[in-house]
Amino acid sequence: MKDFYEAIKDRRSIYAISDESPISKERIEEIVEHAVTYCPTAYNSQSARTVVLFNDYHKKMWQIIFDSLKDIIHPKKLAPIAEKINSFMAGYGTILFYEDTDTIKKLQQEHPTYQGNFPVWSNQSNGMLQYIIWTSLSLEGLGVSLQHYIPIADNKIQAEFNIPKTWKLIAQMPFGKPWDEAEEKEIIPVKNRVRVYK
Repeated sequence: MKDFYEAIKDRRSIYAISDESPISKERIEEIVEHAVTYCPTAYNSQSARTVVLFNDYHKKMWQIIFDSLKDIIHPKKLAPIAEKINSFMAGYGTILFYEDTDTIKKLQQEHPTYQGNFPVWSNQSNGMLQYIIWTSLSLEGLGVSLQHYIPIADNKIQAEFNIPKTWKLIAQMPFGKPWDEAEEKEIIPVKNRVRVYK
């Protein structure tokens, strides 16, 4: 097992994925449940919600997104988008990340001084949850990326999978067995981004 620092360094966006997995569906569920249970949240709000889609459910979700995109994008510009959506659909599954707006509204009512902060804090916490799950799945040998096809098909996805109306979609995370390596990425020198005063 890699150590924590190696896992941080090696986590990357992997778009070339197949509908295979080196681990079981049950192990993936376990990873998601563990992350949701222990991810930090402001005021212990625990406002994050997730939906894990496998098999035809996973494919259906991406088809809904593509069908919605076809309604708003010129046909001549659709080919590269179709290619990208098909690459996600070719994966093993997708995790949908939500925030429960009822939980956030309740905190805003209970703590009016900070009411403007709670949506920000919930998004920050959801980002931490995404990162924990992403890194955990990568450690298990899965290729993962994070997508934000919102609010293009939110209502249709909500209806298809019987998702509560108070849940707000934040991101989609397709995953599968990688069949190609991540693209090289340029890293800006850390000295330009970190200041230390001793």
